Amino acid sequence: MHPLPLRIGPGADLRAELAAVPARHGVAAAFVVQGIGSLNVAQIRFAGRPDCTALHGDLEIVSLGGSLSPDGPHLHIAVSDADGRVIGGHMGPGCIVRTTAEVLVMLLPDHRFSREDDPATGYKELFIR
Repeated sequence: MHPLPLRIGPGADLRAELAAVPARHGVAAAFVVQGIGSLNVAQIRFAGRPDCTALHGDLEIVSLGGSLSPDGPHLHIAVSDADGRVIGGHMGPGCIVRTTAEVLVMLLPDHRFSREDDPATGYKELFIR
């Protein structure tokens, strides 16, 4: 396991930046251990819903984690608004960094992650090799 601390700057699409990590670092498996920072747009897909909901404003990332594979990321995020309300779910494309995002990624060079259909769940799930 190799730690990779990242600071992602204003205007970046946080999910796209994280999705690029495996290829950029020559691995086929990584985990986002934690992330904090701020967004001005969060795209979050809530449990059981097919589409993301866009949240706008000054948002603080209070939690971020998930897996990164060549097949794409599976990330969950929780954000708080200016009144301290917290909401979370699956992180969608278009989460735009407001000031910064500080993320700790662990690269797993001895593993390969893929997302494959799982007949038991009916979803593309994480397969570890």
